[in-house]
Order: sequence, then C-alpha cells, then structure tokens
Amino acid sequence: MESVKLTYPVDGDDPMGAGDASSQMKLTLKKLGLPSDLIRRAAICMYEGEINMVLHAGGGTAEAEISMTDITIRMVDHGPGIPDVELAMQEGYSTAGDTAREMGFGAGMGLPNMKRYADELEIETEVGVGTTLTIRLYIPAQG
Repeated sequence: MESVKLTYPVDGDDPMGAGDASSQMKLTLKKLGLPSDLIRRAAICMYEGEINMVLHAGGGTAEAEISMTDITIRMVDHGPGIPDVELAMQEGYSTAGDTAREMGFGAGMGLPNMKRYADELEIETEVGVGTTLTIRLYIPAQG
C-alpha cells in the first residue's frame, strides 16, 4: 500500500465545525480496515488538535499520512504559540476564554489526551509564530 495523505482546513471561526477533519479521517481509516482501537485513538488526537486550533490559534491545517506502519497526524497553526509547554501539558490547565467554556470546551485536557492516546507526540512552538503538533500512532503488524 502506498501511503495515503489527507489534508483538511480547520476554520478558526467555527467551533461547531471542529471535529470535521477527525470525522473524515476516521472514515478513511475504517475504509482501510485498520483496528477500531487505533482508529479511536487517532480520531481523539486529531479532534483535540482541532479544538485547540479553533480555541487558541484561529484555525490551521490538519494533515494525516497513513502508511503500512503508522499514522502520522500533523496539526499546523499560525496562532500565538504556547509560552509554557510543560504547564500546557498539565491536566486541567487551560487558557480558553469564557465563551469557549460556556460552549463546553476549555477543560484543559487537549494536550494531555493527545499524549495519552498517541504513541509519540512532538510539539514545536514559537510564541508569536505558531505551533505544529506531530502525533504518531503505530499500526500493529497484521497476520
């Protein structure tokens, strides 16, 4: 199988549209016959990234590349960056505003959930420039 590459815009002005990319990726992963637990973990990681891009960065791009060995998800934004990654990784820590909280977002579980469900999580961020998350999930050997 050649790798499959997916790219989705994430609209920073549409909080209710967050999740569209992860839903579309999930359908593709199902069509490829990947294990349901892996699909669930990948969808959670991408969804959390989408929410973070909408709440904190004004949107961005969600990409996924599926190969024989892994799923690599890249979430790229040009938002304010993360000033303190260690603090942002703490469960419950959030910089989400009141509007986001009123909509049920901003519980401070986005990055911790991505770390929990990914096999690898890399965060590249620069204040005033943006953030790129690279999430890798390994596909178990079949057969």
